[in-house]
Amino acid sequence: MVAIIDYGAGNLHSVAKAIQKLGYQPCVSSQREEIERADVIIFPGVGSAGDATGNLKKLGLDVTLKKLNSEKRPIFGVCLGLQLFMEYSEEDGGYECLNLLPGTVKKLPPGNKIPHMGWNQVNQVFVHPIFHGIPDGTNFYFVHSYYADVKDKHIVAGVTDYGISFPSIVVRDNLVATQFHPEKSGDLGLMMYKNFLEMYIKK
Repeated sequence: MVAIIDYGAGNLHSVAKAIQKLGYQPCVSSQREEIERADVIIFPGVGSAGDATGNLKKLGLDVTLKKLNSEKRPIFGVCLGLQLFMEYSEEDGGYECLNLLPGTVKKLPPGNKIPHMGWNQVNQVFVHPIFHGIPDGTNFYFVHSYYADVKDKHIVAGVTDYGISFPSIVVRDNLVATQFHPEKSGDLGLMMYKNFLEMYIKK
């Protein structure tokens, strides 16, 4: 089963449709027990860090995500989901995040239009199964004003330039997270979800 976490901050319909298109039956849920039964967990996110962290705590899903990560369960974070994996976000005056990955969420620097919205290249840093069939320099769809300043550069699998070079995909053990939206990125976005699911689910 593929669980898509519903914590009031996700692009749930588009993610669910993408997973269905790949031949899997997603379960959109905010129930801890249901999420913990899943083979793969997708943690999407649209919105602000303040609201998102508050909702996670109200639902007890912060505890669930930390538990799943400690068990090395496969989790795919998207956009705000990637940012919430970090230690701390400067958004909304500052919030403690899930502390699953080392780093701080910072605002994109002035100079370019913010939010960063639209198609941009992801330059691959190292070879990983998540990139199977996806050419280096592929364009994916972004919508964000903040980025993850990751401390451990060894987990940065892809970078994107927008005023600065920022991590657009990070990989560590069971965790994969993208700053872009694969579900809004056409066939190669779907391919990234497919690659992740096939790493952990045998049809």
